[in-house]
Amino acid sequence: MTVDPSMLPENTTCRHASTSPRLIPELELTAFMRHLDGPVHTRQPAKFIGVFDSGIGGLAVYRAVRALIPDVDVVYIADSGHAPYGDRSLAFISRRVATVTDALVAHGACAIVVACNTATVTTISALRARHALPIVGIEPAIKPAVNLSRSGRLVVLTTQRTAESEAVARLCALHGANAKIIIQPCPGLADRVEAGDLDGEATRDMLRHYLAPALAGGVDTVVLGCTHFTFLDAQMRDVLGTGVTIVEPSGAVARQLARQLDAHYRPHAQIADGPSIRDVFLTTAKIPAQASEIFSKLLGRTVEVGSSHMLGIDDPT
Repeated sequence: MTVDPSMLPENTTCRHASTSPRLIPELELTAFMRHLDGPVHTRQPAKFIGVFDSGIGGLAVYRAVRALIPDVDVVYIADSGHAPYGDRSLAFISRRVATVTDALVAHGACAIVVACNTATVTTISALRARHALPIVGIEPAIKPAVNLSRSGRLVVLTTQRTAESEAVARLCALHGANAKIIIQPCPGLADRVEAGDLDGEATRDMLRHYLAPALAGGVDTVVLGCTHFTFLDAQMRDVLGTGVTIVEPSGAVARQLARQLDAHYRPHAQIADGPSIRDVFLTTAKIPAQASEIFSKLLGRTVEVGSSHMLGIDDPT
């Protein structure tokens, strides 16, 4: 869906940081909290890119966005208190996605990245109808995988809900006429990543189990249809061996976001230089300190994670 810039609120800006990328987690998080805690009538909208996932898997997309677009603020929300979405009902996913997105928009997001395959394939049309601002999602990269495959045999690793979605069926029908595509749900695998267990034997056993049909079928291309799985790249390669390509679409999502920002803000001088909140990480998990450890492990640097209460999103009950 193309969003007409005239539909956006007047004076909408997407803050452009005047300095090189930096992260001072404690100070940045505190500053953002003070911004939100001020009297409503004195607050100034803090324009930023809102990125969210059912949990920590979307950090792969965040990482790609940060690498390609270093001059924007990012607020990342992990709905870990309700993860994974892949095992939830459509009604539940729709409610959670609306809750998180509404909070990001209310607090100043000028674009939203739905960094979750399950949320994208089940809710993004409704989100775009609900909010008049750029919303970028992520889907299994079936088209490029078909083009890359030498044998025409590929496997798509997904959650159960994504595997059952009309969107995946549509992608297979559009691009898989001359290919053999195995849709492989991977129950429990996203949970292993969510817990920070990337190298445990239970995780490796799951990978061997879920990849066995693909190996037996002679696939040469693996599509990661869940952002959590990106953090298992090395472990998958141990199972797959050489000669198998892994396709992961985070970079494509970042490029689409950059195009959306160019189309809707930069040509209209709607990016403002000035003080920046930079990157803020929030979670719906009950103990944010534990989330900080996992975020830091996956991103390879120290990250402080705050509670989603900062945006008025309730902790899980």
